[in-house]
Amino acid sequence: LSFRMALCWYLLSFLFHSLYAHNDFFTSIGQMTDLLYTEKDLVTSLKEYIIQEENKLEKVKEWAGKLDSLTITATQDPEGYLGHPVNAFKLMKRLNSEWADLESLVLKDTTNGFISNLTLQRQFFPTDEDQTGAAKALLRLQDTYQLSAYTISNGDLPGVVHKSQMTVADCFELGKIAYSEADYYHTELWMAQALTQLDEGEESTIDKVTVMDYLSYAIYQQGELERALELTKRMLKLDPNHQRANGNLKYFEFQLEKQRKAESEKKEQEDKKKEKKVLDKRDAQRKRSKDPLPERKKYEMLCRGEGIKLTPRRQSRLFCRYFDNNRNPRLLLAPVKQEDEWDRPRIVRYHDIISDSEIMTVKELAKPRLKRATVHDPVTGKLTTAHYRVSKSAWLSGYEHSTIEKINQRIEDITGLEMDTAEELQVANYGVGGQYEPHFDFGRKDEPDAFKELGTGNRIATWLFYMSDVSAGGATVFTDVGAAVWPKKGTAVFWYNLFASGEGDYSTRHAACPVLVGNKWVSNKWIHERGQEFRRPCDISENE
Repeated sequence: LSFRMALCWYLLSFLFHSLYAHNDFFTSIGQMTDLLYTEKDLVTSLKEYIIQEENKLEKVKEWAGKLDSLTITATQDPEGYLGHPVNAFKLMKRLNSEWADLESLVLKDTTNGFISNLTLQRQFFPTDEDQTGAAKALLRLQDTYQLSAYTISNGDLPGVVHKSQMTVADCFELGKIAYSEADYYHTELWMAQALTQLDEGEESTIDKVTVMDYLSYAIYQQGELERALELTKRMLKLDPNHQRANGNLKYFEFQLEKQRKAESEKKEQEDKKKEKKVLDKRDAQRKRSKDPLPERKKYEMLCRGEGIKLTPRRQSRLFCRYFDNNRNPRLLLAPVKQEDEWDRPRIVRYHDIISDSEIMTVKELAKPRLKRATVHDPVTGKLTTAHYRVSKSAWLSGYEHSTIEKINQRIEDITGLEMDTAEELQVANYGVGGQYEPHFDFGRKDEPDAFKELGTGNRIATWLFYMSDVSAGGATVFTDVGAAVWPKKGTAVFWYNLFASGEGDYSTRHAACPVLVGNKWVSNKWIHERGQEFRRPCDISENE
């Protein structure tokens, strides 16, 4: 009976995990919290195993101590000792049966409980893709927020509550992942940090020679032959027989001599070369990766809060007000708090627009359904995952819960737009360094089939709820105009994606900045054209 119960429990556990097992853990902090409880359970199981092993070892030590003193006494006068019949009997008994009992005790396997638990849980562990994704997220945060490797390794991030420092092995792993992507800029930064920590005396299973091997090659790949040569010589002092270092030494010396000869032949250009500004390593890395630099730089500046500031004249036109949307019956007694965030395009924020209990309900409904967020592929017209959108999302319908129905009605009352043709409420939770790079919400002219399957026209407007505060990062930025809207729990922002003429407003190109510290939950409603014919009449002017 107990075996059957155990089997049933195992099958139920497997079914539960199968239902709630998720891939791409790194794309959602909300789901990563489950892993903490998994690890806590494993630690409990490990501690139980340690206690069993310690109990077993204590019995063995007790036996060894008792026999140690006995054999010392007995071997001083063996014949006299065995002349006592009881001692002779006890020797026979010990060697025939008691040592066999000790053998059984030593061979007793106490690992079963821990190993079976570990085996069960391991199939739901993060994968190599998760580890790589989390590593790339750290590199992305480093670039976006201009953080040094030392700052990140030391855990000195803004708004941090649970400070955590990185070991040499952690830094080395980051450098290795960058190296595997041919990202020699970040390889250098993190291998140099690992080497610094080793030089400062940190103990690690990673040795200096291994770190310098990666570091020297990364530096060489970025065109700094002299530094690469110096590191290689330092390596050979530690390990004179290192085969690759010996080969690199000859190669670097040859290349450096070749470079010096070329320079001596062009002495007249030396001064110009010295005055020439050294190419920024990160710019060089971007050229290798074909990164769209201008928008990317603007995007990162906005994420750091270095965006365009409105002129005093434009700022003076932004107001806060109580808003009832032309005396909407539902808003007459309780008008909403509306604040102008930006003028062109007009972006407004609504304060205290969703309650904590509503947020909790939305999150509870969404969490079991969270899947890797997708984007529309402009070529195929189908939904697909993308490296530039790191989050998980779920879709909630007004039919399944009264809270969602009330939220939909609230958006309709405030915007005056029809919700029957809008998309379901999309709930998103961002992962490690979670972001959504610059994009448009509406379908452009070169994407005629973007929302064809919905049959409700283009996305006329976007409503975005902020369902959590974010300690650092996570702003919504509009790259074309320089606007930055920062998350504030319980608020929502709204803007039109299309002009009244139906033409797309390209100034609404926006992005979700990487979350530096914290957990970002949002939900959004994409409102479509159909059903708005009399609510937002068409205008003949293209950009009005």
